[in-house]
Amino acid sequence: MTQGNSNLLEGDERHATLINNANAIRAICSSVEGTLGPKGLDAMLVSPQGDVIITNDGVTILEKMDVTHPAAKLLIQVARSQQRVVGDGTTTATVLAGALVQEGVAQVLRGVPASKVVTGMQQGIAWVKQAIAQRAIRVTGIDDPLLRQTAFIAGREQQDIVDLVMEAAARVGLERLLDPDYSLSESVFAHEKATSEVWHGLLLRQQPIYRHGAVERRHARILVLQDALEPEQLDEELLTTEAGFGQYMEHRARFMQQLEGLSRLDVALIVLERGIHPDAEQFCADHNMMVVQRVSREEIRRICNSTGAIPIKRAALHKPEEQLKQTLGYSEYVRYDERLERVRVACESAVSIIIGASTAEVVGERARIAADAASAVQTAVRGGILPGGGTTELAVSYELERFRESLRGMESFGAAAVSAALRKPMSQIIQNAGFNPLEKVEQARAAQQECGTDAMGIDCDTGAFIDYIQQGIIDPANVKIHAIHAAGEVAAAILRIHTVIKMR
Repeated sequence: MTQGNSNLLEGDERHATLINNANAIRAICSSVEGTLGPKGLDAMLVSPQGDVIITNDGVTILEKMDVTHPAAKLLIQVARSQQRVVGDGTTTATVLAGALVQEGVAQVLRGVPASKVVTGMQQGIAWVKQAIAQRAIRVTGIDDPLLRQTAFIAGREQQDIVDLVMEAAARVGLERLLDPDYSLSESVFAHEKATSEVWHGLLLRQQPIYRHGAVERRHARILVLQDALEPEQLDEELLTTEAGFGQYMEHRARFMQQLEGLSRLDVALIVLERGIHPDAEQFCADHNMMVVQRVSREEIRRICNSTGAIPIKRAALHKPEEQLKQTLGYSEYVRYDERLERVRVACESAVSIIIGASTAEVVGERARIAADAASAVQTAVRGGILPGGGTTELAVSYELERFRESLRGMESFGAAAVSAALRKPMSQIIQNAGFNPLEKVEQARAAQQECGTDAMGIDCDTGAFIDYIQQGIIDPANVKIHAIHAAGEVAAAILRIHTVIKMR
């Protein structure tokens, strides 16, 4: 064996873990790349039980996918982070992360130390985030045409969904959309029996325990209990004694008095984090008090924010009625909707976007589209918009080349990896449209320079170059900023992995 071949084998062995991780990342990215852009297609997910989901939503594909490789699981965290923080752009974030890994691995295999590549990538990404933020075009208000167009693009050009989302945004108002604790996408509710509408109030995700005969209660007071509605518990050993049984009966009598107090306070809806005692269940049914149990902390938070209720523990039921009254929330009316099998809680400070469709499979996808559109609208209000389709990333990638010249040492190779990765979104969109990405990407950059705007991109129908802002092809700026941020974090983590060790 020659000395050259020996060094090559040693290099392959030294980077075996890195190459293996990169191949796993490549496999995951290939599953979502085909969904990117207006010509992107859907993926069909099939469970072992035969359940089918048809979608082109990146985070849905990745979360439902059967993944065992540890590096691939890291990549899925990019989509989850993107969905959690901005609610849109999960496919773009995944594609960027995959491209950063591939470009970074290429630099390492050239002989650049991984630590230098990672440092250069981090410097390049910090510069890119600032450059993108400076380009953002601010939205003037909810009636700004650019905001509606943002919803139109994120809503995959489904006009009926866009109309619903924009109506909901108008009802909520600009101030609420800017509230960091409020999420418009959480207001989306989908049901195959529903008629699409925007409704002023909450739709609780749990059914009431007693549905038959449930009637509408107007001027309803709401009790939120982060506990179970049951008497105080005693040790089982005490119940075997006469004194213990007597104590149990005292607790039960006191508990029934507390329920009587709730009835005098005219409580119409009781929201429980845990369960309910059978005696309390019957009492509530007899006194027309609707009860929803096993409610999540997140749902409780939404209910309290919208109705003004203050969540309490079971011990607080001992308080005088006047003090307990101050913890109750208020709703104009509470009603069980038999068709939707949900409780409607009317209130001015909340809005629900109800999405209907013919089948459960279709309505699930329409709900995801509506949630993306709602997230895009709220994100655009907060951080402005930019031309979409990878045009901004393309322009910034070439400017990053000039920034790279200011870097000293081998960190510049890391910045070069970022520059190359930024061209991947547009390249993939062009490829999905059936054109040559190598040719069209360079032509797009030439068109940007000739027209003096970053907004020039390809028409995926004709192959011509158009102004994306004029054509209404726009994305929220924060979607792009967080996508490159999350992608950079995961890419850096993967490039730093030297070996994989199985734990006990």
